[in-house]
Amino acid sequence: MYRRAYSLLIGTAVAIWAATVFVSFAYDRRPIEPEGKLLGPSLTWLLEMLGAVPTSIAWLNVVLVIDVLLRAVTVLLAALAVDLGVGTLLSRRGELFRRNGRDEEESTYALFRRGVRDRWRTRWTRERTTLVVMGTLCFYMTYVCYRNLKSNLPFVRPDPDRDPGTTRALSYDRELHVMDRVLFFGNDPSDVLHTVLGTTFSAHILSQIYLTYLPLVITLVIVWLVWSRNVSFGYWFVTSQVVAWTLGTLSYYLLPTLGPGIEYYPEYADLAHTPTTDLMKSITDGRAGVLYDPTIQDALNSVAGFASLHVTITMLWALMVQYTVRSKVLHWVFWVNFGLTVIATLYFGWHYVADDIAGVAIAIFSFYVGAIASGQKFDRGMTSHPTTTTSKVPVDRS
Repeated sequence: MYRRAYSLLIGTAVAIWAATVFVSFAYDRRPIEPEGKLLGPSLTWLLEMLGAVPTSIAWLNVVLVIDVLLRAVTVLLAALAVDLGVGTLLSRRGELFRRNGRDEEESTYALFRRGVRDRWRTRWTRERTTLVVMGTLCFYMTYVCYRNLKSNLPFVRPDPDRDPGTTRALSYDRELHVMDRVLFFGNDPSDVLHTVLGTTFSAHILSQIYLTYLPLVITLVIVWLVWSRNVSFGYWFVTSQVVAWTLGTLSYYLLPTLGPGIEYYPEYADLAHTPTTDLMKSITDGRAGVLYDPTIQDALNSVAGFASLHVTITMLWALMVQYTVRSKVLHWVFWVNFGLTVIATLYFGWHYVADDIAGVAIAIFSFYVGAIASGQKFDRGMTSHPTTTTSKVPVDRS
């Protein structure tokens, strides 16, 4: 039923994992689980406590795979608890909290347990469970590999003109900076935006928009996997995400850049201090540590500009909401979020215009490929309907 989605989802995750393993061996780079203790205990965390972290690249790759499995299980259990617990409370709140008209001998707890069992039986079908398990594992594996490949970019694509024995990354910032100035008639896009929007109030608003993206990345994957009204919509969402993150990683290697906010940082000195300022400094310092401090082993470089995955992923969200969610309000919310994110990438100097254009292209391609793989058929206008069905989830044209 979902053979194409299975193949694309698993195939893409395996391909980017294989690339990560190859780079770790070829360039002697330690694979790292990027979230540390954020998502709970991991094998790496346990080995660090015991002082038994392996030094072999081969064993570190094995540990990374185990950590991905553990992280995926953690996310799955959290999603399951929220759906069965909170979902039951919300769907049966009338029955649970109003005693009139129900058997007084049945306690609220007993009703809640019955509601949980009913929800498990009706919502967590074999098709839904397969989607959630496979989608979470493949997405998280792709994301972890993306972070590692992004971190190793300066070592895989160094500047060929660097001095012998030195570390310097290849960069096309100058070329993209010149292109920006041509597109804006001799001006920097950031200068135009700072003049039009100002450098104080707008900076705080756009900073919040930009940073909201970070927690939404995994949250919205889980939302579509667990709560999409059609299983095929869940496959559409997660397959598109996996393809997008993989193509974004490839684009980093095709055209390495730092971004104007790092390469031409004096142009952004007049902006008000915001959490985005702290993030920019943090990842810049982190990159310097990875490149120039050999004593740092468990840090990741998070600097790469082309293409903008902020633009890619926020556009994918907007497209998925447009095609799979009925709420017009949410359509507006996600499209506005996409537009403000594009502005924020230029305003703070995270990206060049070309980065954003490439990000849009990756989003559209990933969205379409995910649609075909998951059995969607596009209708006139910005609508579609699934062509796949199961005994539990019928085709829904509404």
